[in-house]
Amino acid sequence: MHFRGSLSASVSILVLLGAGAVQAQPQPVQVELQQITIEGEATKPPEQGAPGVVETEGFVTKKTRSGTKTNTPLLEVPQSISTVTQKQLEDRKPQALLDALNYVPGARTGAFGFDPRYDSFTVRGIDLTYTGVFRDGLRQINSPNGLFRLEPYGLEAINVLKGPSSAIYGASSTGGIVDLITKRPLDYDFREIELQTGSYDRIQGAFDISGRATEDGSLLYRLTGLARSAGTEIDAVDDDRVYIAPAFTWQGENTKLTLLSEYMDSTTGGTVAYINTYDGSNSTGATREFGGDGRFNEFRQKQGRIGWEFEHRFSDVFTLHQNTRYSQLETNQEYIFGGYPGLVQEDTGGIVSDTYLVSNFQTGAVSHQVLTGVDVSYLDYTSWAGYGYTTAFPPDIDDQIDDFEQTQTLVGLYMQDQMEIGPWRVLLGGRHDWHDSDFSGTTTIDGTPPTVSAVDESQSDGKFTGRAALSYITEWNIAPYISYGTSFTPNPGTVIDGSVAVPTTGEQIEVGVKYDLPNANATLRAAVFDLKQEDAVIYAVVSGINRQTQLDLTSRGFEIEATASLAEGFNVIASYAYTDVEIDRLTAETEGNTLSSVPYHMWSIWADYQFDDGFAKGLGVAAGVRYVGSSFGDNLNRPILDNEPRTLVDASIRYDLVNLDPSLEGMRLQVNATNLLDEVKQVCSSNFCYWDEGRKVIASLRYRW
Repeated sequence: MHFRGSLSASVSILVLLGAGAVQAQPQPVQVELQQITIEGEATKPPEQGAPGVVETEGFVTKKTRSGTKTNTPLLEVPQSISTVTQKQLEDRKPQALLDALNYVPGARTGAFGFDPRYDSFTVRGIDLTYTGVFRDGLRQINSPNGLFRLEPYGLEAINVLKGPSSAIYGASSTGGIVDLITKRPLDYDFREIELQTGSYDRIQGAFDISGRATEDGSLLYRLTGLARSAGTEIDAVDDDRVYIAPAFTWQGENTKLTLLSEYMDSTTGGTVAYINTYDGSNSTGATREFGGDGRFNEFRQKQGRIGWEFEHRFSDVFTLHQNTRYSQLETNQEYIFGGYPGLVQEDTGGIVSDTYLVSNFQTGAVSHQVLTGVDVSYLDYTSWAGYGYTTAFPPDIDDQIDDFEQTQTLVGLYMQDQMEIGPWRVLLGGRHDWHDSDFSGTTTIDGTPPTVSAVDESQSDGKFTGRAALSYITEWNIAPYISYGTSFTPNPGTVIDGSVAVPTTGEQIEVGVKYDLPNANATLRAAVFDLKQEDAVIYAVVSGINRQTQLDLTSRGFEIEATASLAEGFNVIASYAYTDVEIDRLTAETEGNTLSSVPYHMWSIWADYQFDDGFAKGLGVAAGVRYVGSSFGDNLNRPILDNEPRTLVDASIRYDLVNLDPSLEGMRLQVNATNLLDEVKQVCSSNFCYWDEGRKVIASLRYRW
């Protein structure tokens, strides 16, 4: 890592001219030094984040644009926000989004056991899989079987906003959003290559290079790439991918334009499920018999994105931002479950664009930072699915054919005012969205004659969402706050009865306190919340296939999080979450029950220590413990499917090889283990049971220069 800059100093020095008692009055002498320019190289930690987007120090986040779309210190944002920083990503080496979220309070991962196909998770008991994942502040489009996969190596950070954010982000979950921040070009030379190997014949190579493309730094570049060949704990399921992400930044005195792009081709298994035993239509648990067939179990996904972030500063008052991205996704999923085959092919494409003006001005004693914007998104997907009812091989999938197409258009106008009145902070925001959806398709069932049913349905509606919050910033860096927000989320696809899924709406009230410890790089956050959601989408297994269904629910809980990165080389993140999710409407048998696979209690701690001197200089050791409390395995809350509590241990050790030999400067050897003690138990969700992912160990050798 390199740094180029200039140092100019004008120093006034008082020189006391003394010759014993002869000199009675000292005389001042002014000495002015000429400007000195230093050209050189220095280490600059890459985990500091991207200024203006996310700014971190080790495990601790100072600012992030995700909270309010402005560069506001997190202490002053009246909302619960957790960040997985670049330092955490480097130390923990997550292989998927779910791995990265394991230490975020209130985030439930692993509800469907081992499943590399989708990043399925909840926050505060609310499913964010389809409607809560954003990329660089823009909604990530998807279709029922077309979910963009994530390569963590391509990320700068992950911001998790808890609670409704529709007032500025539009279509998003009541539980919050997970904003994935892409690596951006750096204004200094950065070079990195990394090799990995480990469990299940894993072989991976990755590189990340960045720097100035022009001598004056007006044009920057970054190129990140990865290739992997790997198996998994199921022989019939691969985990292969090729990933490449070019990025460029052009910057002038008042204008900045960043181009971000990505292409990934990945292959995993079409099914990863195990055969369940049943009592009538209700599961009684999972067997250890894999339900698929390795001869027909490939799930291949090709995805690409290209877009830009534009920023122009007109004056000290006005700054214009525009972020736009086009995304395209193709999936081909082959599977056999319980002897019966299926094939699902989906093509998903769309564009998302957000344009907003930030205005800074004063009215009397009140400072304003006003956000006014408009965003537009368009989604178009086609889905073809074939199912068979014969165990013959090669599979015959002509017994039932589903052929669907859907388009969705969203237009939103919004305004937000962040007001500062002495120590008080007031946030008011409002938005109106217009939503149009057209869904058409047919289902054909083989027979004599074939049975054909058609669906042709349009939706057109609008919704106002908003949020209001009040916080008080004390001189001791303690900031209590209260906030209220609402959400609106259109849903792709159909539900169990064949009708088109209707939009989800919700509201939440949150009361919390934030504390930045004085003279220390450490924070403490705590919040209580009461959240209600109507027409929420969850999944139920019907004839071995996940089907969308909708329900009303109430989620209440409490979260606390402590994060610190201290000068002594010690880093820690610790959290506890209590979540109680009650079903308000689903079926008569489930009303008032607890939502399946959402534990009441979860806590975790990850601690890391780096030795900076002595015989162990360059050695870093870390360990983490994750506790997932008991939960129900179905929405009927039958005791037979209760999920037992489990405690999972992760660990890491690393060593900077320069301490062995100066010629090895920049090289680091690291070993990471997840579920180190191989704690594997059954986990059930929505009346179907899975198994936890077992122990996985990955060794990496990194060279950075």
